[in-house]
Amino acid sequence: MKTITQILLAALVLTGTSSFAQTDKATTAKIVPEKNFTFVATTAMPMANNDINNILMKMNNQGGAGTINLTGSNYDLRITPDSVVAWLPFYGRAFTATMDPNESGTKFTSKKFTYTSVKGKKGGWVVTINPKDVKDGQRLTLNVTESGYASLFVINNNRQPISFNGYIEEPKAKK
Repeated sequence: MKTITQILLAALVLTGTSSFAQTDKATTAKIVPEKNFTFVATTAMPMANNDINNILMKMNNQGGAGTINLTGSNYDLRITPDSVVAWLPFYGRAFTATMDPNESGTKFTSKKFTYTSVKGKKGGWVVTINPKDVKDGQRLTLNVTESGYASLFVINNNRQPISFNGYIEEPKAKK
């Protein structure tokens, strides 16, 4: 009975750790320079301030104060050679209020942007994206590992910076 429990526990751990679909080294090395991938956000980390930490502690946030679990919520950043589409939440202090609740978060489509990809010394890439046709002066910095894990840092002129952890994947084929 003890052996069955151990086998089931091992299977559960392996299933849980493989549920995020990172890319392999060859795929990552291909899609990052080609500007053709999707960053899928799994956690958000607003800049630490007492107000946000107090609210998260009251919400019994399992990620701990300062980290918000986004798994299963479909927040992503899609990058193609001709566009950048962001659909990400925002938690933190905004310096100017938006009048339209649908414009909250980091949500935009940009057709005019700069994309810089620099290979790191120890592997991975640092990708910088500057949309030119988006209000609020966004700047996105994406640190990608060879295995596809990534962290995204979003700077906005009218809000506190926020960072996200997640992974990159190849774009899904349209059916």
